[in-house]
Amino acid sequence: MIYRLLALNIDGTLLQSNGKLHKSTRDAVEYVQQKGIFVTLVTSRSFPSARKVARALKIKIPLVTQQGAYISGAQEKPIYVKRINEEVTYDTVRFLEEFPCQIRLVNEQFSLANKLKINNDLLVKTVFTSGDPVFYSQQFVPSLSEALHDQPLTPSKVEVYFEEESDLQDAKKALSKMYNEIDLIQLDALRMDIVSSGISKLSGLAYLGNQLGVSKNEMVVIGDSLDDIPMLEAVSLGVAMGNASIEVKKAADWITRSENEHGVAYMVKEHFRKQQPIEFLRKMNIIKK
Repeated sequence: MIYRLLALNIDGTLLQSNGKLHKSTRDAVEYVQQKGIFVTLVTSRSFPSARKVARALKIKIPLVTQQGAYISGAQEKPIYVKRINEEVTYDTVRFLEEFPCQIRLVNEQFSLANKLKINNDLLVKTVFTSGDPVFYSQQFVPSLSEALHDQPLTPSKVEVYFEEESDLQDAKKALSKMYNEIDLIQLDALRMDIVSSGISKLSGLAYLGNQLGVSKNEMVVIGDSLDDIPMLEAVSLGVAMGNASIEVKKAADWITRSENEHGVAYMVKEHFRKQQPIEFLRKMNIIKK
């Protein structure tokens, strides 16, 4: 099998548990790119946050960010954007405010969140450890619904952090019946992302693949999260990190080491060292595109 694109999740995959990129990971990504293989990031993170990681890895092609709702290259000219409309955003936020949860509306230029403090402080931990650049504005307001009433927004994604697992399940069940315009993506027991209908990491990766002329059977995906599962199942080689949950590992074709054991570098060494550079394969007429 000839692989032409490698897609990587960020948190729990590329980054170690301390939030840093290991040199072996940087070297592995550079090695793959030197073979002429496309490398991209597919993440739930905001575009500015993902772009910061991409620059460290010298990734040039567009990134699939914000759960697939925002795909763009380094020049900040998106090739694809899908937003949740104002009315659905407002109604969804009003409904969620009935639960003890933190809500974050994500845009490629800023985020807007409520100030509600829950015991786990999940949102605050995420916001200040997610690697968002300094210039990325993060605003907090006492009431999101009141803020939206005064200034409607069309976010590409809504992040919701619950204190109780039962609240997440109740909200997910109710919202799934209320709107056809949104999809609900559960990342773990306490976090859920809301995006426009049809949006996912997989849909974003497929869109990028079409732009590059790369089919799913020429792709490798490495991930660790529940929202990576559709990608792992759809591409030619789906790789789960050693730190992934059992559900993610079951969906994968291959399991590498954990993020703290340099799982990306290990996988690259095992699977890409034998593949000839893409340009050589073209010259030999082994691939014709």
